[in-house]
Amino acid sequence: MSFELAPTRADLDRLLDRRTTGGRIAVVMTMGALHDGHASLVRAARARVGPDGFVVVTVFVNPLQFGAGEDLARYPRTLDTDLKTAQEAGADAVFAPAADEVYPGGAPQVRIAAGPMGERLEGASRPGHFDGMLTVVAKLLHLTRADAAFFGRKDAQQLALVRRMARDLNFRAEIVGVPTVREEDGLALSSRNRYLSPPERRTALVLSRALFAARDRLGAQHALRARAESAPATGTRAAALSALGETRAAADAHAVAAAWAPAAPARLCGADAVRTAARAVLDEAARAAPPLRLDYLALVDPADFTEIPDDHTGEAILAVAARVGSTRLIDNIPLTFGAPK
Repeated sequence: MSFELAPTRADLDRLLDRRTTGGRIAVVMTMGALHDGHASLVRAARARVGPDGFVVVTVFVNPLQFGAGEDLARYPRTLDTDLKTAQEAGADAVFAPAADEVYPGGAPQVRIAAGPMGERLEGASRPGHFDGMLTVVAKLLHLTRADAAFFGRKDAQQLALVRRMARDLNFRAEIVGVPTVREEDGLALSSRNRYLSPPERRTALVLSRALFAARDRLGAQHALRARAESAPATGTRAAALSALGETRAAADAHAVAAAWAPAAPARLCGADAVRTAARAVLDEAARAAPPLRLDYLALVDPADFTEIPDDHTGEAILAVAARVGSTRLIDNIPLTFGAPK
């Protein structure tokens, strides 16, 4: 079956009805302005469903996701290049409907509510955003008849909410998260990156640097914990750590000795130290030219996006949002707290 564009729901239905194989249907939902991050989702979808499957990319700038004063009108529309990107990445079709195809009769009166998790972080900064996102995702899952839907982990809260919606409302589609794609300098790929001037881009790089600094700090704490566990039992633990001859171990020795207890090993890898490492980088960027204006830095439980305590063990997400000039950017990184197994 050749690659095709479906501008209407009727066109999409005809494409899905004409499929010659019984393979699974995968969907990659986008608002257009496709870049290699989107292409990675399409490639992941193609790999998952195989040559007998059918991969649909949706291109729809969803008005329900934009609040007052947000950039709906200036959001980039690049359908011709989007079609080329989708086809080269392995899509079978692009569904690119107009607003009245998705919302016949105007904005829907019945919508999906994101609940408490949708009111935190991005939801607090952009009220109603996640309600609009979930509403269109639900509609597109139905319209594409998807067996699997692929979302980037860069939008971590969005992915978590889609997964929760699928579970709570018994959607049949599998929800698949795909790792964030970054440019060579570390900036997470986003259609909004094109709005950054060269000086603004230099400041924006602080987002990923802050996340990597936090990750490095956690790695150092894990290494310190491993050394603490292997330190000789004679003398004080602080002295034993200092005897290892490592700067970080020596600097942290007294804190580690005070914190050490078999019942509470996670204190050696505390969340507060990770937050502090990231915030130090972000605070410096606030004095840059142009400055970075922080919206939030949050270290959260991926299950509900609430802040984790200092003694947390297990998975977490460190998320950041900030403005550089008039452009708002988000990024995040997954972290694991606790001793490696």
